[in-house]
Amino acid sequence: MSAEATEVAETAETSEVRAHLDGGVGRIVLNRPRALNSLTHGMITTLRATLDDWAADDRVRAVVLTGAGERGLCAGADIRAMHDDAKAGGAGTRAFFRDEYRLNALIGRYPKPYVAVMDGITMGGGVGLSAHGAVRIVTERSTVAMPETRIGLVPDVGGSRLLAHAPGELGTHLGLTSASMGPGDALLCGFADHYVPSARIPELLDTLAHGTAAAATAEEVAAAVASAVAAHAEPAPPAALAGQRAWIDTCYAADTVEEIVERLLNSGVAEAKEAAEQVLGNSPTAVKATLAALRRARTLPSLEAALDQEYRVSCAALDGHDLVEGIRAQVIDKDRNPRWEPGTLAGVTETDVARFLAPREGDELGLA
Repeated sequence: MSAEATEVAETAETSEVRAHLDGGVGRIVLNRPRALNSLTHGMITTLRATLDDWAADDRVRAVVLTGAGERGLCAGADIRAMHDDAKAGGAGTRAFFRDEYRLNALIGRYPKPYVAVMDGITMGGGVGLSAHGAVRIVTERSTVAMPETRIGLVPDVGGSRLLAHAPGELGTHLGLTSASMGPGDALLCGFADHYVPSARIPELLDTLAHGTAAAATAEEVAAAVASAVAAHAEPAPPAALAGQRAWIDTCYAADTVEEIVERLLNSGVAEAKEAAEQVLGNSPTAVKATLAALRRARTLPSLEAALDQEYRVSCAALDGHDLVEGIRAQVIDKDRNPRWEPGTLAGVTETDVARFLAPREGDELGLA
């Protein structure tokens, strides 16, 4: 481990990211519990440096990510800071997105078992830190979501790929409405792998620490991780979305958001009408850009390609009106009354949507 990573571990109790060796496991704890462990740029930088060092550290056999406190793993990016920076031109947020998405790509290809405990609220950037890992655990307290369209943004951090590959049109439903998933739905939609009751998490972490420390090879480490998780996992609660696939798959298969909303309203299903109201309450521009991004993400070959697309889309959102306005309404003033521009789906043109997906000089990650 480098001196920088050692310093991170030694100052863990006072930093926003606590990182230390526990048996054979490198433990990372997001440590902003009062802010639901929301991510700052400094946290992203620390996480990247730590993971890079641990990849080459033979003492670290596996990595485990958790969040401080009992409310959640991570509620996403610090959108108050994003709001202020976007009003000033957005240069800081572009840099944040660039480093965050590169971190997401690293997690997706990490050379050692990466175990994410998605206990409590896990949204947006929290999904990016967890749902691309090798082992993804939810508990009875898990609330998982990509709620970007609610604030005028489009699902990012690799979320567009996860949503695009969810069964049927479940991902389209989740992306357009910004709806949340409980543990059963997170498993159904491919955001998680295992259900472990929260009361069993401490014992699981202890078993992982001891089991991986005793492993001598990569194969033995993988087997120790799998054995520990299997010993603590239980059958998941039912997936609420499983019984709603019929109307979701039918309504969201439409080619445009307007037609999707029309099908939802005319379906005769109460839950579908509620979904239509949620879609209509979100940013019209973001909703249309999300549908286009998700449909295109289905054809992209890798997480890296999806992140490349998301960076273009997110930078385009920074140049628009709705991101600042959405954060203002939801977080700053909390009036829950965003004044979107345009204010209707009909006001968002194909040219407006194309702007989000079009390559632009300076807005390329180059991961794929």
